[in-house]
Amino acid sequence: MKSFKYILFLLLIAVIGTSIYVAIQPNTFEVSRTRSIQAPVSVIYDNVIDFKNWKDWSSWVEADPKMKLIYPEQTSGVNSSYSWENENGRGSMTTLETVPNATIYQQMQIADFPSSNINWTFTPNEDGSTDVTWSISGNDLPFGFKAYTAFTGSMEEQIGPHYERSLEKLDSIVVSNMKKYSIKVNGITSYAGEHFLYNSTVCKINESEEKMHDMFKQIITYIKNHNIALSGAPFVNYKTWDEINNIAEFSCCVPTIEEIEPKNTNIQIGVIEPFRAVKTTLKGDYSNLKEAWETALKYIPDTGLELTESGPMLEIYLTDSENTPNPANWVTEIYIAIKENQLNAF
Repeated sequence: MKSFKYILFLLLIAVIGTSIYVAIQPNTFEVSRTRSIQAPVSVIYDNVIDFKNWKDWSSWVEADPKMKLIYPEQTSGVNSSYSWENENGRGSMTTLETVPNATIYQQMQIADFPSSNINWTFTPNEDGSTDVTWSISGNDLPFGFKAYTAFTGSMEEQIGPHYERSLEKLDSIVVSNMKKYSIKVNGITSYAGEHFLYNSTVCKINESEEKMHDMFKQIITYIKNHNIALSGAPFVNYKTWDEINNIAEFSCCVPTIEEIEPKNTNIQIGVIEPFRAVKTTLKGDYSNLKEAWETALKYIPDTGLELTESGPMLEIYLTDSENTPNPANWVTEIYIAIKENQLNAF
């Protein structure tokens, strides 16, 4: 009997001790992870703001592929949400506030536990990367919640590794998606004539990208300073591209509505008469332009066509990085002049 009472006494001491231990646990928690991703802030934000994308990089889904994901009609932006169910119960997430390309504030609810606050911040860096910070916090934690975390592991231990893995996967997916591209030979077409402002140069091929940037900047500055109206997308007209001797000769051109005689000696007025061409479209980063040109140039002899000697070879930029941050969505058209009176080939 004394032994039984002694055991009960020890159990009572254990219960009291455990209760005290749980009671003195913090009433709040916060877990935060940051990862630098080599991508424009808007590209990352656009992925995170839509809950339908989360399944691709969520480490919880990776660990439990049988998890049931439930999407309402709205999954992106303020008041969007989604929920999930698995063997551990049910949870939901709702977006409450956003500052586009800067912050996302959300609320997460799991079973009967207190709701948690979720915060995303997106900070662009000078090198083009973005620091992505994902945080979760909770306040006024009840005894039951503290008891749960006391014996299953702290929120830092439970959530921290998941956040790290999820951000790692987000990084991989965003960067991979930015590299997607497609090349399509559209076939034979007619290119309408137009007049334009341009400047020209001869340089080493490895210097051409920097030269183009400076030359277009010079033309655009001139156009803005003189309130000149544009009539189309900027383009490059290639005269020479000699990889053996590392020589490139080209003109940077900007179409204008009116024919204007520029007063700047470095900028001239030019005209392209209508011509028959093979058109090729690249959707994707400019790093794929070499392959696009090779595809277009191969198509011409393969289909029995012939290049027009000294004819236009145009590279037209329908999008720009400022208005279209994701390189996967950049669109460039290539027009290569071909001789007339040949069989139409598609």
